[in-house]
Amino acid sequence: MDSSTVEFYIGYLSRIKQLLESNAFKERYRTCEKAFTRNRTLTFPIVILFLLNLVKRGLQDELDEFFKAFTGDKVATRVVTKSAFCQARRKLDYRAFIELNQAQVDYFYQENEPYLWHGFRLLAIDGSMADLPQNEAVKDHFGVWHPRSGGTCAKARLSQLFDVLNKVTVDALIAPKAEDERSLAASHLTHVQGGDLLLMDRGYPAFWLFAAILQRTAHFCARLTVSEWKVAQKFVASEKEEQDVLLQPGYAAKKRCAERHLSTDPIRVRLIRVELSTGEIEVLTTNLLNRTEFPASRFQDLYRLRWPVEGDYRVMKSHVEIENWSGKSVQAVYQDFHAAVFSKNMAAILTHPAQQEVAQRSQQREYVYQVNMTNLISKLKDTIVFLLQDSDIYSLLQSLWRQMVETTEPIRLDRTSLRKQRVKRKRFAMNCKAVR
Repeated sequence: MDSSTVEFYIGYLSRIKQLLESNAFKERYRTCEKAFTRNRTLTFPIVILFLLNLVKRGLQDELDEFFKAFTGDKVATRVVTKSAFCQARRKLDYRAFIELNQAQVDYFYQENEPYLWHGFRLLAIDGSMADLPQNEAVKDHFGVWHPRSGGTCAKARLSQLFDVLNKVTVDALIAPKAEDERSLAASHLTHVQGGDLLLMDRGYPAFWLFAAILQRTAHFCARLTVSEWKVAQKFVASEKEEQDVLLQPGYAAKKRCAERHLSTDPIRVRLIRVELSTGEIEVLTTNLLNRTEFPASRFQDLYRLRWPVEGDYRVMKSHVEIENWSGKSVQAVYQDFHAAVFSKNMAAILTHPAQQEVAQRSQQREYVYQVNMTNLISKLKDTIVFLLQDSDIYSLLQSLWRQMVETTEPIRLDRTSLRKQRVKRKRFAMNCKAVR
């Protein structure tokens, strides 16, 4: 680990520590003026650190082990009760985790050289659904799913703006199930800037959303559902490889544009035909109109680069276990989700310099290798507390660095597998948590 990497890590962690210890930060994100004013064990930073520590097991067990890390005892002792913690977390506004995440993402782009695609930051927008604690307050706030058999179950809609080349979540949302994906996608656009290229699956394309992206002076590449777009149907029938067309807003699109103060001028886009190995025809649309700089042959591989955002949901649900909630309240759901996004992003940011080292070491090998993210996320348990609390973390960073560069896996390109249509979901019972 060279000096520039150490400097990057130290600066990054110092940025987060400064926020955690800032009185102004505490003032912004405590729920009342009297919150976190007494000299108690569960201070404002301690409550945040605990929730960042990838909480998955029984709450009392997690609390005992968390404080054991501070004391160094061989057997965990009772320092605070889970009841005391539940009272303390009520005083914490979940938006604290959003600002912490924004601070680390900003640092990553300001102090690093992120991977780009032909000069563009490559961002994918994608959504998912999450199982929630089954109680009336959560059901009333987030909404419910009505399965064919059994009672209703609480569900939330997830959405994220994800940097697919750097594996960083730029923005993430958890919202009531009734929120539609396009509206959540539009909410992400405050984090989009000129020089960004957005990748979107077939559920997202809409005239008003394209207009919103253009208002941010950004670019897009999206898959069209042929049956829903007449211009796509005509294009497929023409058997052309590519074609420039003007998208005209319909009545509904004009209404949405008026609501959002967007232009209703026709949008010139490029349609590109992609034939899959199965013989299926896909139609991609983009506002990258320069055929010399961006020939049609590049776009099939470009659209494939969207896949890491779907893989990231697998990481969040299987490894980070975002559906393994530490509390049953609406507030706890928001806290847990945004805390998990922060911790996952921390793993990605710590990985970035190490990945460059791993790629360099694998130049003479059959495959290019990458840092094993599952292993790193596992190692961050408890370690994240020391990274954000200890004054001297050099030896800790050295240990993490060795873990990252020595625990790797090969990148095998062009591997395909059939998507399983029915996968048994992993469920997390609130009253039957796993042990350590």
